[in-house]
Amino acid sequence: MRLLHTSDWHLGRAFHRVNMLGAQTEFIGHLITTAREREVDAVVVSGDVYDRAIPPLGAVELFDDALHRLADLGVPTVMISGNHDSARRLGVGARLIDRAGIHLRTEPSAAGTPVILSDAHGDVAFYGLPYLEPALVKDEFAVEEAGHETVLRAAMDRVRADLATRAPGTRSVVLAHAFVTGGQSTDSERDITVGGVAAVPAGVFDGVDYVALGHLHGCQTITERVRYSGSPLAYSFSEAEHRKSTWLIDLDADGLAGAERVDCPVPRPLARLRGTLDGLLADPGLARHEDAWVEATLTDPVRPADPMARLSARFPHTLSLAFAPEQAPDDSRLSYAHRLAGRSDQQVARDFVAHVRGAGPDEQEAAVLREVFDAVRADNAVREAAR
Repeated sequence: MRLLHTSDWHLGRAFHRVNMLGAQTEFIGHLITTAREREVDAVVVSGDVYDRAIPPLGAVELFDDALHRLADLGVPTVMISGNHDSARRLGVGARLIDRAGIHLRTEPSAAGTPVILSDAHGDVAFYGLPYLEPALVKDEFAVEEAGHETVLRAAMDRVRADLATRAPGTRSVVLAHAFVTGGQSTDSERDITVGGVAAVPAGVFDGVDYVALGHLHGCQTITERVRYSGSPLAYSFSEAEHRKSTWLIDLDADGLAGAERVDCPVPRPLARLRGTLDGLLADPGLARHEDAWVEATLTDPVRPADPMARLSARFPHTLSLAFAPEQAPDDSRLSYAHRLAGRSDQQVARDFVAHVRGAGPDEQEAAVLREVFDAVRADNAVREAAR
């Protein structure tokens, strides 16, 4: 049996100010094409179908289109809800949609109830573990401690108990949305930390043939049988070095037989640039990034005038601009009082302007500061005299 493992579509999400619905539509087309051309027997989607609990209309329409195209293709699909999804909303009509071969698993109580598909070697049991918020599912799994590892272990106990009742040779696939120890996170995932601990060990999933993970946005292999597909599109500049892909997973009579990455379409490359503004504008080696979405960090000691407009003239798809002036480090060991000792109020104010802006006040600004301090001193003198 050949599986196509994907997750973290985040339908409806934007990349900075760029609407990603067109790129997400292109990915869905790629998914359908891959399933058809690579003769996929089942598609698994491991959560975060939507980017938020109440998705925009365009995202709902795209999801509806994806379901119809998968059903028309005749490829069974198993989906779970992630921490970004509203499990109840995503699961509406699940029993009816089951008849079309689209199996939505959003209820924690069904963790031990598999979707059974078959091939020439017998049955494959697909167990869907939607994102399990510990505080909300603690009672369902009858655990005393509301922690990620505790509730996932309890859910997997149900999986193993059900699997033990199946015919010998039944292979098993678990879909889960979780942060597994050893995985590399990015800036675009929502924190699921509870009590300071979010990660669970891969050993929680012992006893099954393949674990299709969702939540982390980088495609990665935790163990040979425990993998993240990652998101099909980049949703933060921290993913600039990612190779976005899905997994083609082959199962034979004995379990996992092979894994192959299939690259996803890239709407536009990402580039993270750092340097002075003049340096970025003049460097011929950066020509390859002129069509990329750009995050620029300027290191000029003084903030230059109109930096975004000037950057955009060369890099028209600049989306993010930050400043990190390269200056001699202050001696942080000195106390604040020691650093101010012997300095006048005007000198302190000038230093503050320089710290915030990267350069001290010019002559006109310095004159304004002098006038303000003189006025304050005069006012204080009048108050003292009136006492």
